[in-house]
Amino acid sequence: MTTARYRPTWDLALEPLVSCKLCLGEYTVEQMTTIAQCQCIFCTLCLKQYVELLIMEGLETAISCPDASCPKRGQLQENEIECMVAAEIMQKYKKLQFEKEILLDPCRTWCPSSSCQAVCKLQEKSLQNPQLVQCTACDIEFCSACKANWHPGQGCPETMSITFLPGDSSSVFKSLEDKVPIKRCPKCKVYIERDEGCAQMMCKNCKHAFCWYCLESLDDDFLLIHYDKGPCRNKLGHSRASVIWHRTQVVGIFAGFGLLLLVASPFLLLATPFVLCCKCKCCKGDDDPLPT
Repeated sequence: MTTARYRPTWDLALEPLVSCKLCLGEYTVEQMTTIAQCQCIFCTLCLKQYVELLIMEGLETAISCPDASCPKRGQLQENEIECMVAAEIMQKYKKLQFEKEILLDPCRTWCPSSSCQAVCKLQEKSLQNPQLVQCTACDIEFCSACKANWHPGQGCPETMSITFLPGDSSSVFKSLEDKVPIKRCPKCKVYIERDEGCAQMMCKNCKHAFCWYCLESLDDDFLLIHYDKGPCRNKLGHSRASVIWHRTQVVGIFAGFGLLLLVASPFLLLATPFVLCCKCKCCKGDDDPLPT
């Protein structure tokens, strides 16, 4: 008869588990990924979903560590991102990087034609002044400052069409402009593509909210009153019921904050004398001379 030998629990070779700061789950070391720049560690699945979300939403070109309290403020390198996302997502990430590079480069700009989108070079000797730029792809001549048709001897117009098609008259262009899927942000001039959804747009580069059809600012229009009148009436892309529900939610949020402030105000008034009294005592204690 054989008997099993007693093995103490400390002799058992248990693989250590590491906690993920994102999902708070515990995983083996093989299931974790360490960011090289800051040495923060997360489970591979959470980090992959985090990176894919930022790329697909176009929110960031420099993907930082998901830990808000990261002491080194580390960023993921391109080779790290490439190892955890699919090829099409990586291609989108490189496209976002290129667009950001063009935006920050004073010597390069995008062709303003929505049907072209080529990169044009500017003359370095006169970057501060408007200059004639000719697109090598579609031969459009435009102003480097306002992106409108070249206007020699004239100042840049204050209100201009953000996108235009070469050779179109203003009336014909206006009818085509609503159907063009690519326009430029009226604030930062970055190209924005609309494939579906409502007419309320938000630029991912500068967070500016505007109407897709007339490019009017919607930053302060929380109730979307813009789509109740004018040329954009009923062109939001949502049903009337959903708009009313949205407005009800907005009004409810503001009313809730107001009610909370109203309820808390008596307690704040009652607590004010105690706070001031404690502060005066602390100041008086600091001013007392040290005993000799």
